[in-house]
Amino acid sequence: MRAIRVATLTGPDDVELAEVDRPSPGHGEVLVEVAFAGVTFPELLQTRGMYQTKHELPFVLGSEAAGVVVEAGAGSRFSVGDRVAAIPGTGSFAEFMVVSDEQTVPVPDGISLAHAAGMPMNLLTADFALRIRAHAKAGQSILVHGAAGGLGSAAVQMALAIGLDVIGVVSTEAKAQTVRELGATHVVMADGFKDTVKELYPNGVDYVFDPVGGDRFTDSTRVLAPYGRLLVLGFTAGEIPSIKVNRLLLKNISVDGVAWGAATRERPGYIAEQWDAIAEYVAAGQLNPAIHAAYPLAQAAAAIGELDSRSVQGKVLLEVKGE
Repeated sequence: MRAIRVATLTGPDDVELAEVDRPSPGHGEVLVEVAFAGVTFPELLQTRGMYQTKHELPFVLGSEAAGVVVEAGAGSRFSVGDRVAAIPGTGSFAEFMVVSDEQTVPVPDGISLAHAAGMPMNLLTADFALRIRAHAKAGQSILVHGAAGGLGSAAVQMALAIGLDVIGVVSTEAKAQTVRELGATHVVMADGFKDTVKELYPNGVDYVFDPVGGDRFTDSTRVLAPYGRLLVLGFTAGEIPSIKVNRLLLKNISVDGVAWGAATRERPGYIAEQWDAIAEYVAAGQLNPAIHAAYPLAQAAAAIGELDSRSVQGKVLLEVKGE
């Protein structure tokens, strides 16, 4: 089968389209014919050996995908013909992937496999951040950095589904329009966001959702309301910020790490529990990712490069078999 393989840790331009053996499912696993694969920031980092999870070279790239089960291993809860989305962690940039039941969820009727491929990692991370780590409630407010990107736009939709006021932070007017179309309560530009947000919410916001890091971090603490929480999800800006902890004392605020992947590894069945918790939002179309672009499998390097350019508005996909 065809697959996108990382043989050297020299960046996305050097990934290779290769012929590899088609895998076979074991006990509690399924073989999925991949329709679409989602392109995520971890893939960019993995091509450079910068991600916390390391794989022995060469390896097939890809963290998530959606498709149809073509073979079910013994003991699997899925059947041939089931439409599924999955989070194997690696191996989804291929015509077929093997994934465990623990990492696989059913795709509801009415949801396209293209949109389903863009859901698992971003939606479940956003759910983990807002529902599990923050205990967010309707009527509260949240500022979302990188609101037009894959993870940021998922957070915007999740927060709106819960009933929060959402302030999306973006870097261009084109991205601002994308976030407005998602339904954000307010959209502000990254340059000078602190002052703008303070005008909108003089007492501050309840949460800041931050997958960006870098030089926005300190101003993010300044826009929090008393008892507010800054949710740290990553550092796409490249710089890991630090904070003087006396800032936390001034308004009784906190900084919370959000490591969804680590949580799922510690709790078997957790992905299915989360998927069930957000199922009504998914079925209602409230958590439907905007698709920035879909590239053919052979153009994986260009697809990953989109994330490196910081130009993405929504979700980048690889089209493998298609619908």
